Amino acid sequence: MAAVFLLVGALGIGVLLLSLFAGEIGEFGHPDADGPFSVPAIAALLGGVGFGGAAASAVLPEALPDAVTVLLALAVGLAVAVPLAWGAVRLSRALKDMPTQETLTRHHLIGAQGVVISAVPCPGFGEVRLSLAGQQLKFAARSDVPLPTGTPVYVVDALSDTAVEVVSTAPDLPHPLPEPGGDHP
Repeated sequence: MAAVFLLVGALGIGVLLLSLFAGEIGEFGHPDADGPFSVPAIAALLGGVGFGGAAASAVLPEALPDAVTVLLALAVGLAVAVPLAWGAVRLSRALKDMPTQETLTRHHLIGAQGVVISAVPCPGFGEVRLSLAGQQLKFAARSDVPLPTGTPVYVVDALSDTAVEVVSTAPDLPHPLPEPGGDHP
């Protein structure tokens, strides 16, 4: 008798795994289905009835008639299955309605601030590290004026997904910074 309940429980796990890895199962579940008739709820019901019933039938005395053992095991299985199905519905609803942020695009780069990590020559590209969405990201950078390493910058244009045009946000210095390895005035 416990073997039948174990098979029902295994069927519930199989339905759940199949729906997770292969998507919805034919017409069995609709992607927008929610509540007690969703695939996770049905899988939890089957698993709860099967494994709860198997556990109950294993601990019930063997002196009981088979019909009474089946009814008691089924009652225990349902008592286990209903909270499992409720939890599956709540969990799938929470995952489905979870707020997410939009994917960052090159248009999100405009207005970002950062620092020059490889000097930016006037007729070419250097590198900047930008703070964007809480992350430090490296981009190729172009500027109208040469920018030495360490200069704080502000992005004024996104040239591509990997290149930006920047302006310095550093206060004007009375003397330009010396080139690395050059003579100091």
